[in-house]
Amino acid sequence: MQRKRKRLFIRSIILAALVVAIGYTVYVTATGGSKKVVKEGDQAPNFVLTDLNGKKHQLSDYKGHGVLLNFWGTWCPPCKKEMPALNEAYKVFEDKGVQVISINIAQSDFEVRDFVSSYGLDFPMTIDQTKSVMRAYNVDQLPATFLIDSKGKIKRILTYGITEKEFKQYMESIQP
Repeated sequence: MQRKRKRLFIRSIILAALVVAIGYTVYVTATGGSKKVVKEGDQAPNFVLTDLNGKKHQLSDYKGHGVLLNFWGTWCPPCKKEMPALNEAYKVFEDKGVQVISINIAQSDFEVRDFVSSYGLDFPMTIDQTKSVMRAYNVDQLPATFLIDSKGKIKRILTYGITEKEFKQYMESIQP
C-alpha cells in the first residue's frame, strides 16, 4: 500500500512539473511577440547614461546633432579592432556636430577604464550596467553601431566591425 502511495506521489510531482513547463512555454510564446524591435527610420529610444568622467549623456540632449552610438565589450575582438578607428573618426567630427557615445555592456568600471587607457580613447565612454539601453535597442551581437540623425531618427544600424574610412563616411552622413 505504501509503495502505491509513493508511486502516486512521484507521478503527481512529474505531472505538476509538466503542467508548469507547458504553461510557461505558452506564456513565453504568447508574450514574446510584444517586444518592440527598433529599425532604421524609427525614433531612437531615449536614455541617460553616465560616462567615466561623471558626465550624464541623455540622447534627447543631442537633438540637432548627429549621434553615433557604439555598443561594445572588452572581450569582443571586432570591438577592439574598431576602437582606434572610431577614435580617429571622432577627432575629425567632434567639432562638426557629430557626437560619439560608446556604450560598454555591463563590465566593471575598472575593466573599461583600463581598456580606454590602453587604447588612448578620447570619446565619451559609458557603461550600461543594467543592460537597459542594450535591450531598448535590441542589441544581440557586438559590435553594434547606430547612426542617429539630427532629428533623432535611426538612419543606419551596423552590426560588424567598422574601419576608420567607413566611420568617417557614416559620420559624415549624419552630420547636421
